[in-house]
Amino acid sequence: MSDPRLHKFARILVEHSTKVKPGDKVAITSSTPAEPFLLALYEQVLKAGAYPHILLDLHGQDEIFFTHATDSLLDFVPIFHRETFEGFDVLIKVRAESNTRALSKIDLARQSRRQKAMATLLDSQMRRGANKSLHWMSTIYPTEAYAMEAEMGYQAYQDFVFRAMHADENTSDPVAYWEKVEQEQARIIQRIEGYDQVTLHGPNVDLQLSIKGRKFLNGSGEHNMPDGEIYTGPVEESVTGWVRYTYPAIYEGRQVEGVELTFEQGRVVKASARKNEEFLLKMLDSDRGARYLGEFAIGTNMEIDRFTHSILFDEKIGGSFHTALGASYPETGGRNKSVIHWDMICDVRSDAEILVDGELFYKNGHFVE
Repeated sequence: MSDPRLHKFARILVEHSTKVKPGDKVAITSSTPAEPFLLALYEQVLKAGAYPHILLDLHGQDEIFFTHATDSLLDFVPIFHRETFEGFDVLIKVRAESNTRALSKIDLARQSRRQKAMATLLDSQMRRGANKSLHWMSTIYPTEAYAMEAEMGYQAYQDFVFRAMHADENTSDPVAYWEKVEQEQARIIQRIEGYDQVTLHGPNVDLQLSIKGRKFLNGSGEHNMPDGEIYTGPVEESVTGWVRYTYPAIYEGRQVEGVELTFEQGRVVKASARKNEEFLLKMLDSDRGARYLGEFAIGTNMEIDRFTHSILFDEKIGGSFHTALGASYPETGGRNKSVIHWDMICDVRSDAEILVDGELFYKNGHFVE
């Protein structure tokens, strides 16, 4: 008998996140460990009267690709994926890695070259997501590899994942739950959107940025699951000050610890890290936009109370904020373009505050009424 939580999970993605309609062309990208969930998701898409298409990666496929691919293959964008990102109505991306360190020894130059080629898909996703011609969402299926990264037993990790998604046995109607989150966060956004200066103070941050003319998005399950954040694209040249990210920053399988960034007129002018600093500096030089922020966000999911080495969860930690180097989400009004979008997270649950145009908005991990 299949886990009933998988069917709740599938309902969230089809009914709430992407709102699949009869006749929609629905692409589902994933890998073989997620098969139990993919069957439940396939069933839900069919019940909605839509047309599911599954694009499946095999175990070890990426390692084989980078070992043998020529430069021309590194530059090649797969035809089926291009058609999916450009022509489908719905895109559901389900990460399900069986080895989170598979690419840790792959030459960075080859990874960077591949990343630049595949960035055309990210551009399509963001562009079509902004004009609402594509409903996309990204999520995760709990694997043993993710459990090990989170330093948890597999059963405990599965419970943690489904609890964070509110697809667990304690949530009778998960779709209704996320609709309520959407309403509650909309009220928070009303209190910050339309203002100008955001100032962050704390033991690990002294940062100022402008949100003037920018739109805040409501992270309540539309594009991510689990979710729980409000986010925008700051005015690109406005960011000034300093931040030390309290959690490791992970990108392309590389973990960078103790990241400290200093900004002047929006641009990173000084960067350091205790571990993997060379990788940090290389990513900052990916292109011009890599040294500017494409996102500022506040995490609101109190069920996510620990660091798991998965950005999909960690950026939603209740009592944290994060910024992303690189590409903006166009629907926020952000204009920064880059081949990277690298989220970095800072805990603000102690001796920290966020001011909006000089008024206290957030203190020690909680919004101030």
